[in-house]
Amino acid sequence: MSLTDRKKQILKIVVDGYIATAEPVGSKAIAEKMPGKISSATIRNELADLVELGYLEQPHTSAGRIPSAKGYRLYVNELMEQHTLTAEEIAAINQSLTGKLAQVDQVVSQAGQLVSRVVGYPAYAMAGGKSAVMPRRYELIGVDERSFIAVVMLSDSRVKSQLMSLQLAVDADTLPELSHLLNTHFTAIGAEEISLRLMNLSDQVEGSRFLLLHQVCDYTCELLQQASHQSVYTNGASQLLTFPEYRDVDKAHDLVSFMVDNKESLPIPAGDSPMQILIGPENVNDALKESSVVIASYDIGDNMRGLVGVVGPTRMDYATVAARLSYFAESLSRMFGAPRQLPNKEETNQ
Repeated sequence: MSLTDRKKQILKIVVDGYIATAEPVGSKAIAEKMPGKISSATIRNELADLVELGYLEQPHTSAGRIPSAKGYRLYVNELMEQHTLTAEEIAAINQSLTGKLAQVDQVVSQAGQLVSRVVGYPAYAMAGGKSAVMPRRYELIGVDERSFIAVVMLSDSRVKSQLMSLQLAVDADTLPELSHLLNTHFTAIGAEEISLRLMNLSDQVEGSRFLLLHQVCDYTCELLQQASHQSVYTNGASQLLTFPEYRDVDKAHDLVSFMVDNKESLPIPAGDSPMQILIGPENVNDALKESSVVIASYDIGDNMRGLVGVVGPTRMDYATVAARLSYFAESLSRMFGAPRQLPNKEETNQ
């Protein structure tokens, strides 16, 4: 059953009021905000209909109404006014991104912290598509006759290095030659192909050099395996305690514990949508059934995407959170596409 315009207006007033005050909204407050003159009896009838239809709920201790998950969903889909970022909001987000986030692991580990600070809710961050990470370049740096440093640059711009010991001393030309061999035959491939190519070279590279080559390839495969495991970073979980919904210590403890101990189960956006809002029961995990999650994704490059998510009460200020999170994610995408370039206010508000 589709709602009449008046019912939608009332629903919007209730949601906006409850988001602002965390208090049930009564018919008197609704009448003051409705256009034209509408009797209290008419408003009460409309409220009763909205409760019966499942868009509103009436707490036992109050004559006012609060939104249900169904009411929030209609609000987000149809009734919510788009939040236009102010110059101060844009400046604050841009300022948060002025640090040196040149490498992907730095961005992912710090993005949640920056988002939590910007939106005022707990946040999490992770990167996707890491199975596509491959070695991009190698460099072998001699330390002494019995050791060297293997430097591996990955396709996601991370640079890793490790000190390695040699079983046999090698001459001065060995490391540059093997660096060239690695960069010629062992870049832009996955771990399985690295092992296959190493096996094919076993008869062509003499003993001590092959052992060294084997060490570097094993190290590279370890790096690729580590990259395939998705890391999730959470920040600001304690901010939940500032919301009246989480005054119940057990309720707050369950959600904070979930964000800390089970963060790998936090939602990941479905499909290619740049923004997704999950309200209450729409979250699969029971720990999030009374919370909402707003998720935005951004391009990292090299077939990778990062995502940042915000967790809060269903009474979340969806319009403001979505606008700030969207701008933050778009800014990160631009930083990777054209370093240090941030969208301007005009582009953001189009």
